Amino acid sequence: MVASSSALPALAIERHRAAIARTELSRPVRLALEAGFFSPDTTFFDYGCGYGGDVQRLTEKSFLSAGWDPYYRPNTEPIPADIVNLGYVINVIENPAERRTALIAAWELTRQVLIVAAQVIIRNRGSLQLAYSDGIVTCRNTFQKYYEQEELKTYIDQVLNVDAIPVSLGIYFVFRDDEQRETFRASRFRSRATTPRIRTPSQRFEDYQELLTPLMAFITERGRLPVKGELIQEAELLAEFRSYRRAFKVILQATDREEWEAIAQKRRQEILVYLAFHEFSQRPKYKDLSPTLRQDIKALCDNYQNACDEAEDMLFSLGDPGAIAKYCQQSPIGKKLPNALYVHISCLDRLHPLLRLYEACASRTIGRMEEATLIKFHAHKPKISYLFYPDFDSDPHPALHTSMQIDLQDLHVTYQDYDNSPNPPILHRKETFVTPEYPLYDKFAKLTQQEEKWGLLDETRTIGTRKGWEKCLATNCAEIRGHRVGWRKDTDPYRMKILQSAHRQKSKNTPF
Repeated sequence: MVASSSALPALAIERHRAAIARTELSRPVRLALEAGFFSPDTTFFDYGCGYGGDVQRLTEKSFLSAGWDPYYRPNTEPIPADIVNLGYVINVIENPAERRTALIAAWELTRQVLIVAAQVIIRNRGSLQLAYSDGIVTCRNTFQKYYEQEELKTYIDQVLNVDAIPVSLGIYFVFRDDEQRETFRASRFRSRATTPRIRTPSQRFEDYQELLTPLMAFITERGRLPVKGELIQEAELLAEFRSYRRAFKVILQATDREEWEAIAQKRRQEILVYLAFHEFSQRPKYKDLSPTLRQDIKALCDNYQNACDEAEDMLFSLGDPGAIAKYCQQSPIGKKLPNALYVHISCLDRLHPLLRLYEACASRTIGRMEEATLIKFHAHKPKISYLFYPDFDSDPHPALHTSMQIDLQDLHVTYQDYDNSPNPPILHRKETFVTPEYPLYDKFAKLTQQEEKWGLLDETRTIGTRKGWEKCLATNCAEIRGHRVGWRKDTDPYRMKILQSAHRQKSKNTPF
């Protein structure tokens, strides 16, 4: 039963007991580190640091770090820092006014980026909890407020008058500088590109290949030629070629022009997806964009207004009820089912721009599930699902660990854990989720070919779970060793002959 807080006397909440002893960096700080916010001169302050694990580990990495905690480090003076962490603090403060004060105090110490993390509602809580204030009192006499993800963003934005960026469930980055915020946001829509291969090297290209390599890398990264001051090797290059355009002509003598045009088109689409994403809230002012991004827009979209107009048209096209279903079914990448498209996370940047924008709609306040392996596009419902298969590469038929489904109509999150399930869903035909460029594609495909030959994939309705798959293997006297199919050691010789005959017959009837 859940008791009402109105019938209870004031409780002496023991906030300090909510502190967690960690053996590694906390997830919010690790995400900031992976985002590239830390440089050798970066300072870090942990506001409400608990035992101080993040402070200790960043200090070990040679970053200037300090932390304050009202219980564990009360004598440390809160000091301004480039990056301030407010990690899982506001959710353990039972007094709403104090909670607000803590958020503001951490923001006032922040020079560049504030990390805010709090517990979010991801599943039904147990019934043996005591309602208190706007949260619950745990069995350890600590307080916990579980936010809805969108509620947490709204709270941060309203208290600090900012536009917090979600990076994962319950984790937000808040930027002091508008330009830095937009640079980070735009970077989340950018993908890696491979520099075109050298196909027919001319003598002139070979003579200057070392000098031209940085220019090739820049064009691969931005999809355009650099402008004055953007390339470190500028003086040397211009001394030899007089202009970047002339230098690029030499590069084109040795590479395929169409590959460079594809890179430029890809970068252009990424800009449009980024701007279309902003149509949900407030379009960034041109002055808030970094000089690099402004040059990208000028070179690839002519001007900012044209880019915004095209982005608006792109977003408007999502309003067509059949648009997502159409692009899901037409996608050359991913596993297509009648009602959904499944793609590996590594393929996201290869999808049609509208599908990328559709996925961005889900992450605009939620953030993408950090561990996601596959993304499921629901073709006929406004939903996105993130699926985590921790052993995708190593297990021939990996089991689903967790799933997170986001309803794009109300941004409601449904989170399901299969870790302790005796019969979790499993994957087959792993090569269908990735592209042929994926390092293990051939290995996956060969396993599927063997399983088809053995008839193991015929009963699609029953093999989708671990128990169903194990039953199928037992029926066919088969076992999977690594990514190969073999006979079970205890197989009856007569039964093996019957099955071998069936395999041969199946191979004869298979069209090539």
